[in-house]
Amino acid sequence: MCEMTERLTHSSHHECLTCGHEWPIEEQADEIVTERVVKDAYGNILADGDIVAMIKDLKLRGSSDVLKVGTKSKPIRLVDGDHEIDCKMDGMSIALKACFVKKVML
Repeated sequence: MCEMTERLTHSSHHECLTCGHEWPIEEQADEIVTERVVKDAYGNILADGDIVAMIKDLKLRGSSDVLKVGTKSKPIRLVDGDHEIDCKMDGMSIALKACFVKKVML
């Protein structure tokens, strides 16, 4: 692909003024900012400050501790990455995947 800055824009494509190379117009996906939606195991939308409970036993890596079914968290914080939830359970700060929790309705 040509990296020259001088180009012509047609209705369906761009054209380089220097070499004549043509390429299709791509939609600007980075300009559209969409808010990330995190859902629990049952499809409920999670937000910062929600309280969640475990839906299955999870063994914690690097220790012999297990988070049991029904263990409730303190208010959660949503973060970017593979483990979307940052919270405290049983006095430990942990990161969880949303597919292992359910939202607790108060």
